[in-house]
Amino acid sequence: MISIGTSGWRYPEWRDGFYRGVPQRLWLSHLAAQVDTIEVNSSFYRLQPPAYYRKWAAETPTGFTFAVKGSKLVTHHKRLRHAEDALKAFLETLALGPKQGPIIWQLPPSLRFDAAVVQDFLAALPPGRHAFEPRHESFRTDAYFDLLHTHNVAHVISDAPTFPCIEAVTADFAYVRLHGHDELYISSYSDEQLDEWARKIHEWDRDTYVYFDNTMHGAAPYNALDLMARSTSPARR
Repeated sequence: MISIGTSGWRYPEWRDGFYRGVPQRLWLSHLAAQVDTIEVNSSFYRLQPPAYYRKWAAETPTGFTFAVKGSKLVTHHKRLRHAEDALKAFLETLALGPKQGPIIWQLPPSLRFDAAVVQDFLAALPPGRHAFEPRHESFRTDAYFDLLHTHNVAHVISDAPTFPCIEAVTADFAYVRLHGHDELYISSYSDEQLDEWARKIHEWDRDTYVYFDNTMHGAAPYNALDLMARSTSPARR
């Protein structure tokens, strides 16, 4: 299973491009008709009511999946420490049913690798697919990779000019975030770059989720569709 989509969908910058002529209330269904998956970003900034998740699930096709970004109360305020209550509050909001995909835990750039902290947090996670996106070079270590492997948690392979791109596949699925190779959240991916990512996905030979986060100038949905054309997507076999 290769699922490819975008990080979020509510971008005014897409109004005159990808969403041209589409009412804002239909933006989600318009995008979801063309890609396999979308990351929910708003969940990072504040807890979303369960009714929102149910509404989003109802607006998307059968077989569609949402990845959900974990709350910054857990990752940035608690910094993974003593986060039991914040983690429980976040998990209780999720109401996507069968459309629930991985939960991504995006760590702050200042958070260094601490094996004991990461071990305790991974042990507290509920069953399901989880992915870790560290943004500090200290995570480039076998001790980190081994912890993820033990808990079957995916390391997020991030492509960006401002934080490390650590390519490691640590679970029975892979998770990729493409933030813009040259300019963060802006630059579009070239044909050659998309070909290279398609090659890597093929070589990993496992379920893979890919999200384009180069959203600011509207490249993300077009890049997602271009990568889909280079890859194998069950919804389009």
